[in-house]
Amino acid sequence: MVNFVQVLRDHFVDRLGKSAGLRQHAITVDEAGTIMNFWVPKHKKAPEEEKKKHAVVLVHGFAGDGMMTWGFQVGALSKHGYDVYVPDLVHFGGSTSPSPDRSVGFQARGIAAGLRELGVVEQCTVVGFSYGGLVAFEMAAVYPGLVRSVVVSGAAVSYMVAMNDALLARFGVASIRELMLPETLAGVTRLLTTAFYKKPWLPRRLAKDFLKVMCSNREERAEMLEDTIIRDKAALPAPVFQQNILLLWAENDNFFPIEIGKKLKE
Repeated sequence: MVNFVQVLRDHFVDRLGKSAGLRQHAITVDEAGTIMNFWVPKHKKAPEEEKKKHAVVLVHGFAGDGMMTWGFQVGALSKHGYDVYVPDLVHFGGSTSPSPDRSVGFQARGIAAGLRELGVVEQCTVVGFSYGGLVAFEMAAVYPGLVRSVVVSGAAVSYMVAMNDALLARFGVASIRELMLPETLAGVTRLLTTAFYKKPWLPRRLAKDFLKVMCSNREERAEMLEDTIIRDKAALPAPVFQQNILLLWAENDNFFPIEIGKKLKE
């Protein structure tokens, strides 16, 4: 039986990337054998020979891979003269690793290493959504020479245990894994409908297909979620950012309420 989400991922989303002048490129980013899949500009074969354009790196959240998240944005950015890079985070899409490291820092290091291999060594803009926002902030803090500016939507600099407890209470679930890695159709429907301001109509068949395709690598992703939660605030050094930072926040964000964005701005 045809899986419509798989068809969407393999054909429609793939076409969006290619129409924007992008191609897929897999890069080994560390000695452990971590492979990160990137969508990159087709012309990036000899970076030193190309006229430099400003690079924009789009980092996805937890509910999808790179192009499933950013497929409708890459074309507009490319048309406006940007070099667009869309990585799949490790354990999403085409990115894999034998490493036991599940930290946000591990993801940030992988993206930075991949960008260096692609000739992007300075002054890019990193755009992060949700979990990708945590990665974007980490890249800005650790690689100030690489990251010129940051755009973040729906994410804090760090995900504290109090934020997690409040999130679980809002959705009436026992764990972050139950919310973000659903095992039932009801769980998929809850995750997707609460992620939209206007709840989409979601046929049962589509929810079932989504569950099969987009919720793979469960154990690795569950460990990533647990590693994200900061339980000891005193042990967390306060980052000092040198970049311009733009925060984009939905007024009715159910995952990261706008109050978090206001405190972050202050």
